[in-house]
Amino acid sequence: MACIWALAATAAVAQPTAPPHTSALQALFAQAWRLQPEAQALALRRQAAQAQRDGADAWTAEPAALELQTKTDRPGSRLGNREHTVGVALPLWLPGERARRAALGDAELQAVHSSSQAAQLALAARVREAWWLWQRTCGDLALAQDQMDSAQSLEADVARRFAVGDMARADLYQAQAGVAQAQAAAAQAQGACDAARAALSVWGGAQDLHATGQALAAEPEPALDQPLSVPPAHPALAEGERLAAVARRQAELVAVQTRANPELTLSAASARGQAGESYQQSVTVGVRLPLGAGVRAQAREATALAQALEADTRVQRERERLAADLRAAAAQARAAAAQQQAMARNAELARATRGFVAKAFALGEADWPTRLRVEQDAVLAERQWLRARIDAAAAVSTLRQALGLLPQ
Repeated sequence: MACIWALAATAAVAQPTAPPHTSALQALFAQAWRLQPEAQALALRRQAAQAQRDGADAWTAEPAALELQTKTDRPGSRLGNREHTVGVALPLWLPGERARRAALGDAELQAVHSSSQAAQLALAARVREAWWLWQRTCGDLALAQDQMDSAQSLEADVARRFAVGDMARADLYQAQAGVAQAQAAAAQAQGACDAARAALSVWGGAQDLHATGQALAAEPEPALDQPLSVPPAHPALAEGERLAAVARRQAELVAVQTRANPELTLSAASARGQAGESYQQSVTVGVRLPLGAGVRAQAREATALAQALEADTRVQRERERLAADLRAAAAQARAAAAQQQAMARNAELARATRGFVAKAFALGEADWPTRLRVEQDAVLAERQWLRARIDAAAAVSTLRQALGLLPQ
């Protein structure tokens, strides 16, 4: 039944606008995305990136440290000198470090979003591939079943003519062989369709596709009468740009982290000289200034700059690859549309010829070999037309994939 729906819905291929309802392909993709690890972990990744960003708004570069200390010259005794100290150490921001850490946090937040979009687009490519394979096998099955029905009807006609002596036994055998061949082709097509459907069910939700009647709802077709270019917001390109931005911000942060963070220390002490004396209070304020990291800092900065340069170069190569893929997809879509029109005309002529020869054969004006050849030509033309319609719809889907658009 799924394949009959697929055959009936192919008329929607040429429509350039999206259907008012959610298409079966779009629903399948949405279900597949919900099952992906990237989708399930997305909220936590955003939470982690936001926490990193919020760290730049803190007053200190690192969490404060609490220090508790006691000192005596007679351990285990209440006598002798005593000194109790309570202090806190506050790591301070290096000059420019706080602003650059905030910029790095913003870049990481954007990278989480763009990585999610790129993962969706990569998933869309796999779902589309499985979807159109299923469509092709279902179309082949529908035509094989139609060919089998036609062969059985033709065999019944030949059997009646043989019974009254109008046709030879060899003609009957030939018609029966045609039925057997059609049955074998239908069985093979059924197996291929079932296998493709099983592969499609891996993405989830495919078990109900046969009941929707939306099997081959075409995606909106981009305008092909003008040059196409890679959108700036293409998910694959945006992901690379965001990762490159993260690498640049990381390099900028490392450039100012030439030493460990200085620390402001504040402590209060209470001390006595001997037992019975009153405690004396004191307050200590200090600053701890680490020395420069020297060659270690230079190594970290060089590594960060190298990563940023690699990321920028990778973005440029990705932009060139996407542009080439888009040109190829657009050319394939134009060719598929032209092929669809040609195959439609071929199928129309084959149907007209079949009808004419069938009438002539019924009147005894056409021989059996001509009738059989015309029938086979008509079946082949229908198969080619259906495949051309599916290929045209698949080419539009591939073009949308190259443009970075999700199933719709």
